[in-house]
Amino acid sequence: MSQTVQHRRRGRPRQAPAEAEDAPVQSLDRALALLATLAEADGLTLTDLAGRADLPMSTAYRMLLTLQRRGLAEFDASTQLWLVGVETFRIGTAFLRRRKLADCGRDAMQGLVAACGETANLAVAEEDGVVFVSQVETHEAIRAFFRPGTRALFHASGAGKAILAYRPPQAAAATLKRVGLPRFTERTLTTLPALLADLAAVRERGYAVDDEERNLGMRCVGAPIFNEFGEAVAGLSVSGPTVRVTPEAIARFGPLVRDAAARVTRAIAGRPPAA
Repeated sequence: MSQTVQHRRRGRPRQAPAEAEDAPVQSLDRALALLATLAEADGLTLTDLAGRADLPMSTAYRMLLTLQRRGLAEFDASTQLWLVGVETFRIGTAFLRRRKLADCGRDAMQGLVAACGETANLAVAEEDGVVFVSQVETHEAIRAFFRPGTRALFHASGAGKAILAYRPPQAAAATLKRVGLPRFTERTLTTLPALLADLAAVRERGYAVDDEERNLGMRCVGAPIFNEFGEAVAGLSVSGPTVRVTPEAIARFGPLVRDAAARVTRAIAGRPPAA
């Protein structure tokens, strides 16, 4: 007897009813439509905005207050007009930054694959770690693979440690205190002194090494990418099995990854931090 197995779509809650999968959350859908309407003009009164969005004024007003608390909408008391808030700019520039990074990093990743023979990855910094946004795979049968959207903590990834090494000490300490240093393998750095010593070595040589600290049998070499303020906002890395990514290979890959990350930094008009 055959049985059909339905695999859960990624990003969907385990208990989500199938018939509701594509049903929008009405209040969120209305709020986003209201924000889109607000963005089309250089300021609207509550009456005009509610009319354009086809919402009761009381509903539109409550939504605007919620958006205002999040910085997505602003009210100009002198003109009695509602406008988009500064937070919409931050969100928009975050999208542009990722697209620009992915575009500029592609050539660098392809070059690394050709030079190192291993998979190249691009990851961007988030509050508690990194998220991998792009990858160029090697043609080797055994290779590293990070699906776009995969997240990793700072202390257990090459790109993550490369970024964390250039964070201000107080900010780095606050992040580590909040997230902790969970152990993934027996090689994971789970004490602050050990991690801080490793980060000092990262700054000294310009690249980080994940020596089976996230997955046994895999090594990764990562280097930071800086924005225009000298802040480490992303990381470029190459990853592969330990049988190929040997200590001798790491010594060769490190400067290649560091130089490739520096080229991406220049391509996005970034600059390394002052010594």
